[in-house]
Amino acid sequence: MTQTTLTYSEDQAEAHDRIAEVLRNAGVDLENGTLQPPRESAESVMAVIGKAGSGKTLLLASLYRAMEEAGVDIVSGDYESRKRRDKRTLAILAPTNKAASVLRMRGVPATTIHRILYTPVYDPEYERIAEWLAGNGERPEIAELSDATLTEVALDRAFAFYQTNKSIPGALAAAGLRGSDFITGWKRREEPLDIGFVDEASMLDERQMADLKEIFPTLFLFGDPAQLAPVNQSGAMVFETLPAPAKLELHRIHRQDADNPILDLAHALADPALEFSDFERMVEEKSRIDERVQYAQRVEVDLMARSPVLVWRNATRIRLITAFRAVHGAPDTALLEGEPLICDGIELPLKHRKKRLDLEARGLIKGAQVIYLGPGRKPGFSRLHVMGAEDPQVSAASIVKIEKPDEEEPFIPFAANMGATFLHGAAVTIHKAQGSQWETVQVFAPDLFVAARMGRVEAGQPLWKRLAYVAITRAQERLCWVVRNRLSKPEYPLRVDDLRTAPAPLTLEAETAP
Repeated sequence: MTQTTLTYSEDQAEAHDRIAEVLRNAGVDLENGTLQPPRESAESVMAVIGKAGSGKTLLLASLYRAMEEAGVDIVSGDYESRKRRDKRTLAILAPTNKAASVLRMRGVPATTIHRILYTPVYDPEYERIAEWLAGNGERPEIAELSDATLTEVALDRAFAFYQTNKSIPGALAAAGLRGSDFITGWKRREEPLDIGFVDEASMLDERQMADLKEIFPTLFLFGDPAQLAPVNQSGAMVFETLPAPAKLELHRIHRQDADNPILDLAHALADPALEFSDFERMVEEKSRIDERVQYAQRVEVDLMARSPVLVWRNATRIRLITAFRAVHGAPDTALLEGEPLICDGIELPLKHRKKRLDLEARGLIKGAQVIYLGPGRKPGFSRLHVMGAEDPQVSAASIVKIEKPDEEEPFIPFAANMGATFLHGAAVTIHKAQGSQWETVQVFAPDLFVAARMGRVEAGQPLWKRLAYVAITRAQERLCWVVRNRLSKPEYPLRVDDLRTAPAPLTLEAETAP
C-alpha cells in the first residue's frame, strides 16, 4: 500500500482492495504499477456508498493518484488527445460544475458528466497547439500558423499555464485566444472511454446512468445513500439496484472528521427516536461550545449573494428572494451587478442544437449557479460568472425570471427571444443544493419544522431528517441554523470585483440570439 493508504480505516482499506482487484482484472495493476491494453470484457459497475465524513472522497482521490502513477491518462472535458490503441484512461466526473469544483479544490481533476458526453471540436490549427501542450506533438512554428496574433511569448505563456492548470482552453486563453477562436462546435461522444469515477452518484437519474454505462466498461460510483433521490425516481438511487457484492459500504467516520460538529449533527439524525425538537436543542447546545455551529435568529443577507439560504418550500424561497432584493434596493426592471442566479434550463428550438450544446458545455446546465456581472454587448445578453466552472466567464442570451409572492407568473425584467433561462439564486431548495458545498451554509429551520409536523416519509425515513441531513452537510466550515423568519440588513453592497480575477481573454461569447 502507498503512504496515503496507511491512513485508511479498515472499511476504506477493504474497499480499496476490492476496487484494485476489479482494476487488475481490467488490466490496470495498481500494486505493481503496470498496464495492459484495454480488452473486450463484460461491463463492471461498482458503488462505494457511505454517509458524509466516511471517506469516500479520500478514497477516490487516493485511487486517482495511484492510477496516475501507474501511467493511466486522465481524460478531461476540455480536450481529448489523439487516441493510442494501448492507452488506458480515467475520467473523474460529477453531475454539476459546483460538485466538480469541490473535487478540483482537493486536487482531483474532475469535470461534469455533460462535458464527457459532448466533446469539443477544435479548429485544426489550434489542435496542433493543443497536441503540443498535451505532450503529443512538437512545438508549432509561429511562421507556419496563420494566426498573426500569436507570438513565441504567447506560446510560452500557454505552456506555462498548462503546466500548472492542465486546462487546454485556459492555456489557449492565456495565449490571447477566446473559446470561439479555437472551438468550432460540439459533438456527442461516439467512441467509448475506459474507466470512470462518478462522485455524488446519488444525484444520477436512470438516463444518465444508461449513458455512463454505454461509455465506460468499468465504472465506479461514489454516493451517499442518506441524501435525497432524484425527482421522479420514487426515492430510489441508481446504485441501490446493484447486487450486494458490487456495493462497498463505508461506515466509520474518518479521523480527520471525527471532531466536526456539523457531521456530528448529520449523523445524529440516524437515531429513529430523535424528534425535531430534540434535534434543535442539540443544534443549540453545539452552538454554545463550537463556533462552527450557529443557532441564528435571522438570515444573514450578506451571505446570500454567494451562498444561498437552503429551504424546503418554494413559497419560502420566493419570500426570501423578494426580501433580499428589497434590502439591496434592486429595481423591478433590472438586475444589480452581483445578484446570484440559478440556471433553469435553455430555451432554444431544435435548429439551434449546436448553440444549446455550446451553452451547456460552458456550464449553463439546469441548476448551475451564476453571478450576474452586467448587461452584454447585445440586447438581452448578460455577462455571467458560472460558479465552479473552470472557465467561468460567459456572455449569453438570457431570460431572467423574478418570482413574486402570491403571483402565479414571474416578472421578467429583461429577456432575449431565446437562450438560457434563470431564476434568482439568493435562496434555493435543499433538493437543488445537492452536490454543492459552500464554506458557510444557512438552513431555514422553520421550513423543516413544517415538514416534521406534516409527518411525511420518504424511502422509509421522516422527510425532515433527510432534508436536514442534505442541508447541513452542504456546509464545509460553518453551519447557521436559522430559527426565525427575519432578515438582517446588509453591511455592504453587492460586489463582483472578487470574480473578475481571470484575464479578459477567458471571457467566452455564446452568441445564441438571432
